[in-house]
Amino acid sequence: MTLDDDTRRMIAANQANWDQRTPIHVDSQFYGLDGTRDPNDWFADFEWDDLGDLAGKDLAHLQCHLGTETIVLAGRGAKATGLDISSESVSQARRIAEAAGVEIEYVRADVHDAVEVLGGQRFDIVYTGKGAICYLPDLPRWAGVVAGLLRPGGRVYVVEFHPLLNALGVVPPPDGSQDLLLRNDFLGGRGALERDATYTYTDGPPLADARVAYEWMHGIGEITTALVDAGLRIERLRESERLPWPRWSSMVPADGGWFRLPDGEPRIPLMYALLASKPS
Repeated sequence: MTLDDDTRRMIAANQANWDQRTPIHVDSQFYGLDGTRDPNDWFADFEWDDLGDLAGKDLAHLQCHLGTETIVLAGRGAKATGLDISSESVSQARRIAEAAGVEIEYVRADVHDAVEVLGGQRFDIVYTGKGAICYLPDLPRWAGVVAGLLRPGGRVYVVEFHPLLNALGVVPPPDGSQDLLLRNDFLGGRGALERDATYTYTDGPPLADARVAYEWMHGIGEITTALVDAGLRIERLRESERLPWPRWSSMVPADGGWFRLPDGEPRIPLMYALLASKPS
């Protein structure tokens, strides 16, 4: 199945937008690449329980952006390959990994083309998430790519922002409101949403150009069904009330250096983690 011209246009707009975002993210306090933030803090404790021992495992990190998480995965013994659509992100990821003394192969490619671009490589683990799934216009196609990247017995691990968080808003609205209000779709089905991406989700200045981005909403049922239809078997599905940064000013510290809403607020899922395997 090929993507239509309009979808390709929107993907190209996202690529240009991420190229513009990258220098801002490199300098941001949000990522703390100056040493003010430990890259391990981007991982929840349950991720290591689900992933298990990574030593010697071939691992592909899809939509890896700056590679902050890729470095941590490689540091746990994985032979890691990072893939991202943004040439600026890949360039910075290579620089950051080299400075950290970590050997990682980074490849610039649209995730939909990963099987072909990676030349038939097969992996024990495909890792993805934390703001990646919303840039996928075609989940069945993506799930087919994931299945194609896995060797028999391999596993995919998706750690993502919950559709409820997307509905509440991953970043504060323009008026700065901190209220828990449904502002966006929880489920997919309406096609692409055009976003004003003049400011990114980090601190820093506005983008000079390429200020439009496109996102596609996907419910957990849609993601699960796409992976099952691609021949994968669901092993585990978690929902978590924690986030790796304080989205609302009222959030309080939680386990693992993450944050949760205070006891007086509703207990709601803000992240989920899905583990699936390819039959041997």
